[in-house]
Order: sequence, then structure tokens, then C-alpha cells
Amino acid sequence: MHNICLDDVDHLPIDVLPIGTDYPPAHRLPRHTHRRAQLLYGASGVMQVETDDGSWTVPTDRAVLIPPGVAHEVLMDGVTTWSMYIEPDAVPWWPNQCMVAEIGPLLRELLRAANEFSPDYDVAGRDGAVIDLALHELRRLTPTALAISLPRDEPFRSLCRDYLASPGLAVTNETWAQAAKQSPRTFDRHFRARTGSSPAAWRARARLLAGLRQLPASTVTDVAARLGYASPAAFTAAFTRAFGAPPSRFVSRAGSGPPPTPDTGL
Repeated sequence: MHNICLDDVDHLPIDVLPIGTDYPPAHRLPRHTHRRAQLLYGASGVMQVETDDGSWTVPTDRAVLIPPGVAHEVLMDGVTTWSMYIEPDAVPWWPNQCMVAEIGPLLRELLRAANEFSPDYDVAGRDGAVIDLALHELRRLTPTALAISLPRDEPFRSLCRDYLASPGLAVTNETWAQAAKQSPRTFDRHFRARTGSSPAAWRARARLLAGLRQLPASTVTDVAARLGYASPAAFTAAFTRAFGAPPSRFVSRAGSGPPPTPDTGL
């Protein structure tokens, strides 16, 4: 199924609905929920998925697992998706918060095949076997550290969202404290309580995630300079510490190696 609306087929008595969609550049899906669990895979481009709890960056050949009923919005940058919408009872092991994972060659080809199915595909035949194998492969996924927590309370949430959209080097703890009409010490204490991170450490991670979004269209040298790193080597070292793999791992072709498996960063 390709470029069709989930609502048009959600009523079908099928556990897994595979749907591929092409999105224009800088397309934003407004906040919404699905009754089904969703595997949102990016065959091209970069996605940014946001929920009440955090923001997940999803480069090409990665996917985000979105729990059923979780409100989310998605920024699509030159993205073609191969999604699977899955009845919750069919995946009782599904994570209870979003999770980004790298997709290996086998699962990628299964997703490619499934997204060519008709709405009334044969669940008892070859098509159903493709879906069953894809679900087995999904159970083997491990999270990658491509997330950042978002506070729920204002003004902290707006400050963080604005910074994620445009991470400026001129922003300091004092800048944020003034915007929140708090002293720097009070702001720092409240921010840590809501995110588990200092404001400076949070901004450093946000800049790296911004760099990850920029890599497909820029060189490492350009991204490093744009984000204020002294050299490409310094950017690469910080990036590797944060995400478990160097920048080149996120712009090369999929299937070139095992996925990094550090903690999720939330």
C-alpha cells in the first residue's frame, strides 16, 4: 500500500497494515495518535519525532517504534517512509515509549516488499509469511542513542523546542534563566529536576542531534564549524561519544556493520 490514508484501511481485520508514504521537504505531521502500534521506517531522508517526553532523531535506514495511543508529531525532511501499523495485541512486547533502531538488510527488504502489498493481502500465504518474518526481526531490534528528553513544563519545554529547531551558540544558561525570569541557579535546579541533565549538557546533546540532521546535506567539516567545534576531529569525537558511532556511520549505506547499542539518552 502506498500513499494511502491509514483511516481508509484501519478497519480491515488484519493485524499488520504496511503503508509507504512520500513526503515533501520540510513537511510536518501535526500532533496525532494511532490506535495501532507503528513502525515508522525512513527509507530516505531524516525524521524528527516528538512526544510529551522527548525528541527522537531518525536518520535514513533507521526506524522509530511508536507505542499505540502515544501523541506525537513528526518533521519530515525529504522522507519516504515504509510503515507498519500493528494491532497492539499482536505485539505485546512493543516498547512503552518511542525507540529508534537501525534496520538491517533483511528487515529492510521485508519492509520494502510489504509496502507493495494490496490492502487485502493474503495473510495465510506468502505475503503473510513476509509479515511474520518482519515481526520476528522487529523483536531483535536494540535502541540507538538518538533521543533527548523534553521537559513537560513551561517555559522549559518551549526553550528546549526552540533550541532543537535552531541551536545557537550564543545561548547560555544566563540567556535561558532570563527568559524564564529566574536566577541562573534556580533555573539550573529546576531544569535538572525535569530533564536529568544540566542545561549546558542538554544543549550540547541537542547540537549533536542537529548535526545528525545536517549530515546528509553537508560535510563533517561544515557541520563541525556550524556547531562551533574547534575542528572536525573534535566534532567527530563528541559525536561518537554521544551516539556510539562516528558521523560517517550515519551517512553511509545501510548494512555496512552492526548497529551501535549505547543507552537511549532519555
